[in-house]
Amino acid sequence: MKKSTGFTLIELMVVLVIIAVLTGLVAQNFIGRDHEARVGAARADFTSIENALTTYRLDNQNYPSTEQGIDALMSQPGGSPVPRNWRGPYLRRAPIDPWGNPYVYINQGSNQIEIISYGADGQPGGAGDDADLSSLGDSN
Repeated sequence: MKKSTGFTLIELMVVLVIIAVLTGLVAQNFIGRDHEARVGAARADFTSIENALTTYRLDNQNYPSTEQGIDALMSQPGGSPVPRNWRGPYLRRAPIDPWGNPYVYINQGSNQIEIISYGADGQPGGAGDDADLSSLGDSN
């Protein structure tokens, strides 16, 4: 007599239950973490932009003005302060925050700069996903 090989219905059901349980456990650990991941990415961008701005300042003795903005890191800016020794580009492309909005750069004077992401809504203020993030700490 030949014995039939294959899986029984019970074996298949057990495997499906195990897969469902594992999927539930893994999904539970990752759902809701997208905001945390985006905040982490924005903070990493702050560091990269600040490093490029520091290199710019070392070459030119000043940070770009607020009006010159982050674009001064990609192409030589006009206006004041005139970059004395521009050796850029300091960044290859204009940085965009994890929500798809441009970062805001503010030169507060006295070698104090701030980089801001306005969060998911791209507008100042807000809470949750719309909360502002600042290179100096949370804005709100």
